[in-house]
Amino acid sequence: MSNATELTEDNFKDTVASGVTLVDFWAEWCGPCKMIAPILDELAADYEGKAKIGKVDVDSASALAQEFSVSSIPTLLLMKDGEEINRFIGVTGKSDLAQAIDGAIA
Repeated sequence: MSNATELTEDNFKDTVASGVTLVDFWAEWCGPCKMIAPILDELAADYEGKAKIGKVDVDSASALAQEFSVSSIPTLLLMKDGEEINRFIGVTGKSDLAQAIDGAIA
């Protein structure tokens, strides 16, 4: 079971509205998405209470993928108080993601 929060079109805006959230746009059939999933689970545990990690399944929440112009997956958006402040496309290392989250929290 993932430590990340499942984000849908219903709960997305409320979840990212305040604080720092790393949002993973992914799909079940995506190989690179499966590769990055354990990294996101570790980050969710590492940043519990400091930042949120969320996952958007692009197959079931295609409107969100369109809204954020996600054209390839995995795409990770770093959001602060509801605004996108950084974007990572493809498999990204844990240290790079942690550094970006730390910068957003500071």
